[in-house]
Amino acid sequence: MFAVIKTGGKQYRVAADDVITVAKLEGEPGSTVTFDQVLMVSNDNGVEIGAPVVSGLTVSGEVVEHTRGEKVIAFKKRRRQNSRRKRGHRQDYTVVRITAIGGQAGKPKAAAGTEAAPEQPAETA
Repeated sequence: MFAVIKTGGKQYRVAADDVITVAKLEGEPGSTVTFDQVLMVSNDNGVEIGAPVVSGLTVSGEVVEHTRGEKVIAFKKRRRQNSRRKRGHRQDYTVVRITAIGGQAGKPKAAAGTEAAPEQPAETA
């Protein structure tokens, strides 16, 4: 079973016990975070794709640690002008371990058109 979640402007394909690195989130190491923007979920029963999100489904995880990315150097030089500028940047990240994909008991709806419509009782007048 896996899901596609959206956080920090990016999309991640996650399954239970996955460890992912996302943009910095609030919370101390050991605390629980909930991702409510689930774009797609898949398991043995089929695939459910949200429009834009799957309603009622959440993915929960545990904050493992807060870390920083590698340094990126931004160097600008204007030739023959004796002008140069050097800047460094390190992005803040949060490492999250996915604990559960749930909310709708982990059962996505069957694909559209595969289920027969339930019979409506005939009205008598």
